[in-house]
Amino acid sequence: MIRALAVLALAIFSANPWAQAYPNKPIRLVVGFTPGGVSDVLARALSARLSQNLGQQVVVDNRPGAGTTIASEIVARSAPDGYTLYFCDATTHAINASLYGKLPYDSVKDFTFISLVASTPLLLVVNPALPAKTVPELIALAKARAGQLNYASSGTGTIVHLAGETFKSMAGVDLLHVPYKGSAPATVAVIAGDVAFIFSTMPAALPHVKSGKLRALAVTTPARVAAVQDIPTIAEAALPGFDLVLYSGVVGPAGMPKEVVERLNGELVKVVNSPEITEFFAAQGATPIASTPEQFAAHMRSDIVKLGKMVKASGAKAD
Repeated sequence: MIRALAVLALAIFSANPWAQAYPNKPIRLVVGFTPGGVSDVLARALSARLSQNLGQQVVVDNRPGAGTTIASEIVARSAPDGYTLYFCDATTHAINASLYGKLPYDSVKDFTFISLVASTPLLLVVNPALPAKTVPELIALAKARAGQLNYASSGTGTIVHLAGETFKSMAGVDLLHVPYKGSAPATVAVIAGDVAFIFSTMPAALPHVKSGKLRALAVTTPARVAAVQDIPTIAEAALPGFDLVLYSGVVGPAGMPKEVVERLNGELVKVVNSPEITEFFAAQGATPIASTPEQFAAHMRSDIVKLGKMVKASGAKAD
């Protein structure tokens, strides 16, 4: 009887090596953006805590370029062993699915969805020299300077760009779009006065708002954000129904072992709900979110439809 139980235990161990061994080497967490943007900042906070919990280094690997499609393809083509993960967001999957006529991967089928980790508003900020201290004043200024007032973005087709185009459409104004390679350089351009305003990611803009180098007018979420509680939403300030949120999460290549997905999901849920990460995210204007893999996949499919409509309405294309 004892021998039979020993044989059974050995069979279970042999049939399920992933559950016993993972992780036994460093894990790469790919980020499709330059350092300093919201994805990079949040990914580095998560990787530090995950490294502690998993007992292996989780190393952030920035692979910007081609609207994040380079990073996405790297992950999609990687071995599905749990050692290459991707800190993705609405741009990398939901927007690019419509922005590009043809991608070298499927935004849903070629990935394993592990967990949502955060939602982040965008912050409408202007150069302090701009004579607009509220959203209605910015709209009035844009109408007075039809076709002359410009706004920066982190690149054509990014959620920052879509926010500008949605604002343009809902406010009925004519604006000039000036794309940059990332939120950080785009925000710096507004500080320098090269561009009038931007719907910036929170980490890129908040320090400059606090220092007085930028003036914050509104957030893009339906409700106010704790990190900037005194700043109104665009919906309440001038444009009812304006709602744009940047969702982020962790995925891997398609075909990852169920046991590895469950382990990673459990660890991400613990990290996202930890007091340290909750406090850090809040300081960045981000709200921590934990989900099941199934909930994350369903959310991404929904975002692909919602943001796909915005991409089409903006006329943005990238091939």
